[in-house]
Amino acid sequence: MAKTEVILTHNIVGLGGESDHVKVAAGYARNYLFPQGLAVAVSGANKRRLEVLKQRRAEREAHEFNTMSELAKSISKLIAVVSVKTGDDGRMFGAVTNGMIADQLKTQFEIILDKKKIHIEKPIKGLGEHDVELRLHSEVVATLKVRVESLTPVTIPVVAAVGTAEGRDRDSHRTESRGHRRAQVQDEQVETSVEAKTDKGEKKPKALKAK
Repeated sequence: MAKTEVILTHNIVGLGGESDHVKVAAGYARNYLFPQGLAVAVSGANKRRLEVLKQRRAEREAHEFNTMSELAKSISKLIAVVSVKTGDDGRMFGAVTNGMIADQLKTQFEIILDKKKIHIEKPIKGLGEHDVELRLHSEVVATLKVRVESLTPVTIPVVAAVGTAEGRDRDSHRTESRGHRRAQVQDEQVETSVEAKTDKGEKKPKALKAK
């Protein structure tokens, strides 16, 4: 495939920035870059435009650096919440991806960020807070705090709770029964004591011996 050298007049991701000399397929330059005004052919006249293109590139890169630096400061104060499905034991199904984080940045904070700029060093497979690195610019790196929460509602073991309540009722009933039996025993003891005293008091006096 025939190649041709061109001078880029705009920044093209994956190809180069303004004023860069790059080699591309002749058909790509002829059918796309030149008609879109994204590049010009290498010639003496066009080379004189290089200084203008370099100046415009420097201004663009400075603007991007300042914008990303301010964004990094804002992001460092944010907490992006990612909700996931989990089992009853709290374990996640799968892991949190950079695409999921990018979606939440857009939804929660209206921050549109290419997911490729979100770098997850280790797969996020647990609930809680995690620090994620954002490579916003070649010279700007930010740290975003991501909080992973479960969508699965917490279930309360109703049966166990009812059983515990029933156990408390049974214990209370046993305590009351024991108290009632003690009261009965005490009453019986009192009655026995009274009867004994009565019987003793009513005993017939001994017969007097005749003198």
